[in-house]
Amino acid sequence: MATSPKAVQKAPPKAEEPVVELAPPKSSGKKTIIITSLLLLLLGVAGLGVFFFMDNQKDAPSASADGSAPAEEAKPQEAPKPPVFITLEPFTVNLQPDGAGDQFLQVQFTLQVADQAQVDAVKLFMPQVRSRLLMLLSSKKASEISTPDGKKKLSEEIIAQVKQPFNAQSRPQAVSNVFFTSFVIQ
Repeated sequence: MATSPKAVQKAPPKAEEPVVELAPPKSSGKKTIIITSLLLLLLGVAGLGVFFFMDNQKDAPSASADGSAPAEEAKPQEAPKPPVFITLEPFTVNLQPDGAGDQFLQVQFTLQVADQAQVDAVKLFMPQVRSRLLMLLSSKKASEISTPDGKKKLSEEIIAQVKQPFNAQSRPQAVSNVFFTSFVIQ
């Protein structure tokens, strides 16, 4: 049996009811104000702390390495002078026998000196400088100068030879370093 669908009765239209929207519950305004105020206060205190710390560091006199107070007025430091170099001609010398037959050293190096006056003095006495260095280099064995420590010691000996006064009336030269630019042992 077939049944017919029942008619659904529609409700008569009602008068429009006002729509009430629910607002989210309000949080306490006092709580927000207190948190904001505390954050601002904390930031202000931190800022003042940094300001006073930096100000005290700038104004505080720093002690020197020996613990004494610094001078009242620090003199402005002069710009460091550029280094002054003298490049010497290459040296080729026979080395002392080391059991492996005849060996020789071919070396070229540059001297670092204090100023142009030292360059002029060394150039003026270049034959004496070369003679001293040839005597020093030819007294070495290959095993003595082939290691990094041996080269360092040789460098110190070269400085000592060049620093010696050229005559009784002159002062020692101001040589501060030796830079090897070529170093061959055969």
